[in-house]
Amino acid sequence: MTNATTYNVGDAAGWDLGVSGWENGKHFKVGDVLVFKYPKNLHSVVTVNKANYDSCTPTGKTLTSGNDKVTLVKGTNYFICGVPTHCQFDQKIAVTAN
Repeated sequence: MTNATTYNVGDAAGWDLGVSGWENGKHFKVGDVLVFKYPKNLHSVVTVNKANYDSCTPTGKTLTSGNDKVTLVKGTNYFICGVPTHCQFDQKIAVTAN
């Protein structure tokens, strides 16, 4: 997509504890790419549904490269860290793409 924007989740801090809210105030489009950068083996990225996002249940597609790229689909896209307790410490985002 020629008009897609690439976002580094968490900006310079990357995908880490307390990242929740990073997405606020941004305007995401279908096809935009989120890049999750983190130390490999320290975190993960799990694509989840709203119920699993709300309950911090890491059931869904899991990425673990430390430099994961996800293309946004229409609607709200939910992501959490699959490492136990990390989601409860706000390592989760909900991004709505229009």
